[in-house]
Amino acid sequence: MEKKIISTEKAPAAVGTYSQGVEYNGVFYFSGQIGLDPATMELATGCEAQLDRILKNIDGLLESQNITRTNIIKTSIFITDLGNFGLVNKAYEEYFEAPYPARSCVEVPALPKGAVIEIEVIAAK
Repeated sequence: MEKKIISTEKAPAAVGTYSQGVEYNGVFYFSGQIGLDPATMELATGCEAQLDRILKNIDGLLESQNITRTNIIKTSIFITDLGNFGLVNKAYEEYFEAPYPARSCVEVPALPKGAVIEIEVIAAK
């Protein structure tokens, strides 16, 4: 099976040399999302606002492939301050239903465009 490159206006355009996502054998590998508004490419202000925008961007990526949050099997979170991890858990409780996808989270010194959080997801049909 061939890999399929994913490109949609329902999520921010790539800001570098990468694709928004790649589908291979029914598995969707989406690039990390930061809190950019796809229409304006403006970064939301603050962790909560960026989280909200990121989750909307992820929904846009999923929707572009006719899949939903229930198809997400793994998330990776990169955050500049683990002190905000409680906000992540709160957002996840509102965004996902049990059983939750697998997840990893690491604190990083910096993210693209000055973002404070980035989330990437893997989904499967």
